Amino acid sequence: MKRYGFNEITLMQYITIIHGGQVGVGLLTLPREMAKTAGTDGWMAIVLGWAIAVTTSLCIVAVMRRYPDDTILDLIRRLFGKWAGRAAAVIWLAYFVAAFAAVLATSVSITKVWVLSQTPAYMTVLLFLLPTVMVARSGIRILGRYAELVFYCSLAAPLFLIAPLKDSHLVHILPLIKGEWAGVLQAVKLTAPSFLGFEVGFFLYPFLLRKERAYTGVVIANTLSMIVFMLVIFSSNLFYSPDQIAEFTWPTLSLLKVIEFHFLERFDIVFLAFYLFLLSTTWTPLLMLAGHCASRLTGQADHAPHVYAIAGTIFAVSVFYFPAVKGLRLMEQLWSRSGLVLAYVTPFALLLVLAVTDLIRKKRRTEGRQCG
Repeated sequence: MKRYGFNEITLMQYITIIHGGQVGVGLLTLPREMAKTAGTDGWMAIVLGWAIAVTTSLCIVAVMRRYPDDTILDLIRRLFGKWAGRAAAVIWLAYFVAAFAAVLATSVSITKVWVLSQTPAYMTVLLFLLPTVMVARSGIRILGRYAELVFYCSLAAPLFLIAPLKDSHLVHILPLIKGEWAGVLQAVKLTAPSFLGFEVGFFLYPFLLRKERAYTGVVIANTLSMIVFMLVIFSSNLFYSPDQIAEFTWPTLSLLKVIEFHFLERFDIVFLAFYLFLLSTTWTPLLMLAGHCASRLTGQADHAPHVYAIAGTIFAVSVFYFPAVKGLRLMEQLWSRSGLVLAYVTPFALLLVLAVTDLIRKKRRTEGRQCG
């Protein structure tokens, strides 16, 4: 009997959860960061970052398919024992809570600057938390349906980035390859955090209905994210000069300010309101998986009480303290640096452990046959 049979997700839901986790707040600042580091060669860093993310994602699937009904917490417990499993649950819990707080706080900060400048931060946090908790408490299947719905509703969003290109200048990106490889390689360090989100595959794999298609799923999810990043990078580089783009905090939103209709002037505000749905597909899985890790620590089957507790704690903190720009950057750095270890190093380390374990078992079987 399947352990998670009542909560299975389809391949499309698997793809959209991973893709939604990757296309988050980094999409708004990525053009500026790429321009500062690699100039107009930033698109090459995106391609290299995609290749690394796809390779790591395939490694995650290779690890998880060995024990298809286990999450990474079950796998570590199986390989290293009970206390190692509990330690892993604590580490992943801390990571998901930190990531959730960082993404939520950044989204609230952007909303305050562009839309709700007079609204207290804790009220905006509460407005974001209410629907998030409703989805996060309901399980992976509901999350998958929500992520898939938001994905289909957002298919027209790239057209908004194409609209400003009527005032673009091709000379801004020429020559297409300048050969500044040192800057490109340095920019790869910035693209790696932007692709974070595929690590949820460690927890989604047991819920996937057709696990043999997991390899295809992670490639499609990462490729969709790469296409979005490339579109944003090229649109920004074509519209802004290399010197201009570094002056904007959120160049993607500033790019949309030039779009005007006879009945609507501030189209960027409308787009931001819509983009919050996309951002919610980034922070909602983080809250759900944080609740899952907490439930594993306490031995409870239901993760919903822990979702309430984590969301309530974050709201209570926001009433008394909300980070400024410097604090937000520290939160994002903490999340990205810990993500680089957990997402990019852990899969290869586990794959190596499984390979060594197989060799030891094979050697023991061979010795047993010889002795027999």
